Amino acid sequence: MPRVVIVTGGTYGIGRAITLTLAAKGWRVVAFGLEARQMGSMAQQGIAGTRKSLEAQGLSADLLEADVTKPGDVQRVVALALAEHGRIDALVNNAAIHPRGTLVNTPLEVWQRVLDVNLTGMFICAKAVLPHLLKQRRGAVVNIGSGSGWGKPDLAAYCASKGGVHAFTMALAYDHLRDHVRVNMVVPGGGTQTGMNEGIDPESRPPRGTVTGRPTMPQDIANAVSFLLSDEAEQISGTVIDVGAFANQGGPMPRGN
Repeated sequence: MPRVVIVTGGTYGIGRAITLTLAAKGWRVVAFGLEARQMGSMAQQGIAGTRKSLEAQGLSADLLEADVTKPGDVQRVVALALAEHGRIDALVNNAAIHPRGTLVNTPLEVWQRVLDVNLTGMFICAKAVLPHLLKQRRGAVVNIGSGSGWGKPDLAAYCASKGGVHAFTMALAYDHLRDHVRVNMVVPGGGTQTGMNEGIDPESRPPRGTVTGRPTMPQDIANAVSFLLSDEAEQISGTVIDVGAFANQGGPMPRGN
Protein backbone atom coordinates (compact mmCIF):
# COMPACT_ATOMS: atom_id res chain seq x y z
CA MET A 1 0.00 0.00 0.00
CA PRO A 2 1.44 3.40 -0.96
CA ARG A 3 2.43 5.56 1.96
CA VAL A 4 1.00 9.04 2.49
CA VAL A 5 2.92 12.19 3.39
CA ILE A 6 1.85 15.75 4.14
CA VAL A 7 4.30 18.47 3.04
CA THR A 8 3.89 22.00 4.40
CA GLY A 9 5.12 24.81 2.21
CA GLY A 10 5.07 22.13 -0.44
CA THR A 11 4.21 24.18 -3.52
CA TYR A 12 7.33 26.30 -4.06
CA GLY A 13 11.11 26.09 -3.86
CA ILE A 14 12.41 23.38 -1.54
CA GLY A 15 8.86 22.27 -0.78
CA ARG A 16 8.05 21.79 -4.45
CA ALA A 17 11.20 19.71 -4.93
CA ILE A 18 10.19 17.56 -1.95
CA THR A 19 6.68 17.12 -3.34
CA LEU A 20 7.97 16.09 -6.78
CA THR A 21 10.63 13.76 -5.41
CA LEU A 22 8.32 11.92 -3.04
CA ALA A 23 5.61 11.62 -5.69
CA ALA A 24 8.19 10.12 -8.07
CA LYS A 25 9.11 7.57 -5.41
CA GLY A 26 5.53 6.41 -5.09
CA TRP A 27 4.35 8.41 -2.10
CA ARG A 28 0.83 9.84 -2.06
CA VAL A 29 1.65 13.49 -1.40
CA VAL A 30 -0.67 16.07 0.11
CA ALA A 31 1.13 19.41 -0.24
CA PHE A 32 -0.05 22.82 0.82
CA GLY A 33 1.11 26.42 1.08
CA LEU A 34 -0.07 30.00 0.74
CA GLU A 35 -0.56 31.52 -2.69
CA ALA A 36 0.11 35.11 -1.61
CA ARG A 37 3.68 36.31 -1.18
CA GLN A 38 4.83 36.27 2.46
CA MET A 39 7.34 38.50 4.21
CA GLY A 40 10.94 37.64 3.44
CA SER A 41 10.12 35.43 0.47
CA MET A 42 9.45 35.69 -3.26
CA ALA A 43 7.29 32.57 -3.23
CA GLN A 44 3.76 33.08 -4.54
CA GLN A 45 1.14 31.37 -6.72
CA GLY A 46 2.95 28.08 -6.30
CA ILE A 47 0.12 25.62 -6.84
CA ALA A 48 -0.12 26.12 -10.60
CA GLY A 49 3.64 25.80 -11.03
CA THR A 50 3.78 22.67 -8.93
CA ARG A 51 0.87 21.10 -10.80
CA LYS A 52 2.58 21.88 -14.13
CA SER A 53 5.82 20.28 -12.92
CA LEU A 54 3.97 17.18 -11.71
CA GLU A 55 2.11 16.80 -14.99
CA ALA A 56 5.33 17.19 -16.98
CA GLN A 57 6.71 14.17 -15.14
CA GLY A 58 3.50 12.14 -15.27
CA LEU A 59 3.01 12.49 -11.51
CA SER A 60 0.17 13.57 -9.28
CA ALA A 61 -0.32 15.03 -5.80
CA ASP A 62 -3.05 16.72 -3.83
CA LEU A 63 -2.31 20.46 -3.78
CA LEU A 64 -4.21 23.01 -1.76
CA GLU A 65 -3.92 26.38 -0.08
CA ALA A 66 -3.75 26.34 3.70
CA ASP A 67 -1.98 28.22 6.49
CA VAL A 68 0.19 26.34 9.03
CA THR A 69 -0.66 28.91 11.70
CA LYS A 70 -4.39 28.10 11.55
CA PRO A 71 -5.37 24.84 13.26
CA GLY A 72 -8.60 24.70 11.26
CA ASP A 73 -6.65 24.85 7.98
CA VAL A 74 -4.29 22.12 9.13
CA GLN A 75 -7.16 19.89 10.24
CA ARG A 76 -8.72 20.38 6.80
CA VAL A 77 -5.50 19.13 5.19
CA VAL A 78 -5.38 16.11 7.51
CA ALA A 79 -9.04 15.34 6.81
CA LEU A 80 -8.41 15.47 3.06
CA ALA A 81 -5.44 13.12 3.37
CA LEU A 82 -7.51 10.62 5.33
CA ALA A 83 -10.53 10.92 3.03
CA GLU A 84 -8.47 10.50 -0.15
CA HIS A 85 -5.90 7.98 1.02
CA GLY A 86 -7.11 6.45 4.29
CA ARG A 87 -3.93 7.01 6.28
CA ILE A 88 -1.01 9.32 7.04
CA ASP A 89 2.52 7.95 7.34
CA ALA A 90 4.75 11.00 7.41
CA LEU A 91 4.98 14.77 7.79
CA VAL A 92 7.49 17.18 6.30
CA ASN A 93 7.46 20.56 8.06
CA ASN A 94 8.94 22.93 5.50
CA ALA A 95 6.84 26.12 5.59
CA ALA A 96 8.78 29.18 6.77
CA ILE A 97 9.22 32.92 6.33
CA HIS A 98 12.52 34.80 6.40
CA PRO A 99 12.34 38.55 7.12
CA ARG A 100 15.63 40.24 7.90
CA GLY A 101 16.28 42.46 10.87
CA THR A 102 18.21 42.90 14.10
CA LEU A 103 16.54 43.12 17.47
CA VAL A 104 16.59 46.91 17.18
CA ASN A 105 14.67 47.13 13.91
CA THR A 106 12.39 44.08 14.20
CA PRO A 107 8.84 45.10 15.18
CA LEU A 108 7.06 42.89 17.70
CA GLU A 109 4.43 41.90 15.15
CA VAL A 110 7.13 40.68 12.73
CA TRP A 111 8.86 38.73 15.52
CA GLN A 112 5.56 37.12 16.47
CA ARG A 113 4.62 36.25 12.88
CA VAL A 114 7.99 34.58 12.26
CA LEU A 115 7.63 32.45 15.39
CA ASP A 116 4.01 31.69 14.52
CA VAL A 117 4.89 30.38 11.05
CA ASN A 118 8.31 28.84 11.54
CA LEU A 119 7.91 27.26 14.97
CA THR A 120 4.29 27.26 16.14
CA GLY A 121 3.25 26.14 12.66
CA MET A 122 5.38 23.02 13.11
CA PHE A 123 3.78 22.42 16.49
CA ILE A 124 0.27 22.73 15.04
CA CYS A 125 1.02 20.40 12.12
CA ALA A 126 2.82 17.82 14.25
CA LYS A 127 0.01 17.88 16.81
CA ALA A 128 -2.53 17.20 14.05
CA VAL A 129 -0.54 14.41 12.35
CA LEU A 130 1.21 12.67 15.23
CA PRO A 131 -1.88 10.87 16.64
CA HIS A 132 -2.22 9.02 13.33
CA LEU A 133 1.42 7.94 13.41
CA LEU A 134 1.11 6.83 17.03
CA LYS A 135 -1.98 4.79 16.19
CA GLN A 136 -0.05 2.96 13.48
CA ARG A 137 3.02 2.60 15.74
CA ARG A 138 5.06 3.72 12.75
CA GLY A 139 5.87 6.96 10.97
CA ALA A 140 8.37 9.71 10.31
CA VAL A 141 8.60 13.47 10.69
CA VAL A 142 11.22 15.62 8.98
CA ASN A 143 11.56 19.26 10.01
CA ILE A 144 13.45 21.69 7.79
CA GLY A 145 15.84 23.67 9.94
CA SER A 146 18.49 26.24 9.08
CA GLY A 147 22.07 27.08 9.83
CA SER A 148 20.54 30.28 11.21
CA GLY A 149 19.39 28.18 14.15
CA TRP A 150 22.97 28.49 15.40
CA GLY A 151 22.92 32.26 14.85
CA LYS A 152 23.50 34.52 11.84
CA PRO A 153 23.59 38.34 11.48
CA ASP A 154 20.54 40.46 10.66
CA LEU A 155 18.09 37.59 11.17
CA ALA A 156 17.14 37.84 14.84
CA ALA A 157 13.59 36.51 14.58
CA TYR A 158 14.41 33.88 11.98
CA CYS A 159 17.39 32.63 14.00
CA ALA A 160 15.26 32.37 17.14
CA SER A 161 12.58 30.42 15.29
CA LYS A 162 15.02 27.98 13.67
CA GLY A 163 16.88 27.45 16.93
CA GLY A 164 13.50 26.47 18.33
CA VAL A 165 12.96 24.07 15.43
CA HIS A 166 16.17 22.25 16.34
CA ALA A 167 15.16 21.88 20.00
CA PHE A 168 11.58 20.95 19.08
CA THR A 169 12.81 18.27 16.68
CA MET A 170 15.02 16.65 19.30
CA ALA A 171 12.28 16.79 21.95
CA LEU A 172 9.85 15.01 19.59
CA ALA A 173 12.49 12.42 18.75
CA TYR A 174 13.08 11.67 22.43
CA ASP A 175 9.40 11.57 23.32
CA HIS A 176 8.37 9.17 20.57
CA LEU A 177 11.37 6.91 20.11
CA ARG A 178 9.58 3.95 21.68
CA ASP A 179 6.45 4.68 19.65
CA HIS A 180 8.48 3.84 16.50
CA VAL A 181 8.02 7.40 15.19
CA ARG A 182 11.24 8.84 13.80
CA VAL A 183 11.89 12.59 13.92
CA ASN A 184 14.84 14.26 12.19
CA MET A 185 15.95 17.64 10.87
CA VAL A 186 17.44 18.65 7.53
CA VAL A 187 19.49 21.85 7.33
CA PRO A 188 19.73 23.50 3.90
CA GLY A 189 23.15 25.06 3.42
CA GLY A 190 25.59 26.03 0.75
CA GLY A 191 23.54 28.96 -0.54
CA THR A 192 20.44 26.88 -1.22
CA GLN A 193 18.29 28.43 -3.94
CA THR A 194 14.84 29.08 -2.43
CA GLY A 195 12.03 31.61 -2.52
CA MET A 196 13.81 33.32 0.36
CA ASN A 197 16.76 34.37 -1.81
CA GLU A 198 15.22 34.29 -5.27
CA GLY A 199 16.17 37.36 -7.28
CA ILE A 200 19.26 38.12 -5.18
CA ASP A 201 22.53 38.37 -7.11
CA PRO A 202 24.67 35.45 -5.90
CA GLU A 203 27.74 37.71 -5.99
CA SER A 204 26.13 39.99 -3.40
CA ARG A 205 25.74 37.18 -0.89
CA PRO A 206 28.43 35.87 1.48
CA PRO A 207 30.63 33.24 -0.18
CA ARG A 208 29.78 29.65 0.72
CA GLY A 209 31.67 26.50 -0.06
CA THR A 210 30.30 23.05 -0.76
CA VAL A 211 31.99 19.78 -1.51
CA THR A 212 30.80 19.98 -5.15
CA GLY A 213 31.78 23.61 -5.62
CA ARG A 214 28.25 24.58 -6.60
CA PRO A 215 25.29 26.06 -4.70
CA THR A 216 22.94 23.63 -3.00
CA MET A 217 19.74 23.11 -4.97
CA PRO A 218 16.24 22.30 -3.69
CA GLN A 219 16.64 18.81 -5.15
CA ASP A 220 19.58 18.18 -2.82
CA ILE A 221 17.34 18.90 0.16
CA ALA A 222 14.56 16.76 -1.28
CA ASN A 223 16.98 13.83 -1.64
CA ALA A 224 17.89 14.03 2.05
CA VAL A 225 14.23 14.25 3.08
CA SER A 226 13.35 11.28 0.89
CA PHE A 227 16.09 9.22 2.51
CA LEU A 228 14.98 10.09 6.05
CA LEU A 229 11.40 9.07 5.24
CA SER A 230 12.49 5.79 3.65
CA ASP A 231 12.90 2.35 5.19
CA GLU A 232 16.66 2.73 4.66
CA ALA A 233 16.59 5.27 7.51
CA GLU A 234 14.49 3.18 9.88
CA GLN A 235 17.23 3.27 12.55
CA ILE A 236 17.72 7.05 12.39
CA SER A 237 15.96 9.46 14.73
CA GLY A 238 17.05 12.61 16.51
CA THR A 239 19.70 13.50 13.95
CA VAL A 240 20.56 16.46 11.72
CA ILE A 241 21.54 16.11 8.08
CA ASP A 242 23.37 19.24 6.95
CA VAL A 243 23.04 19.46 3.16
CA GLY A 244 25.61 21.83 1.76
CA ALA A 245 28.43 21.59 4.30
CA PHE A 246 28.95 23.35 7.60
CA ALA A 247 25.75 25.45 7.66
CA ASN A 248 25.18 24.32 11.25
CA GLN A 249 28.71 25.27 12.28
CA GLY A 250 28.53 28.98 11.58
CA GLY A 251 29.90 29.15 8.04
CA PRO A 252 30.28 30.64 5.55
CA MET A 253 33.06 28.63 3.99
CA PRO A 254 35.75 30.53 2.04
CA ARG A 255 35.81 30.62 -1.73
CA GLY A 256 38.18 28.39 -3.63
CA ASN A 257 36.57 25.00 -4.20
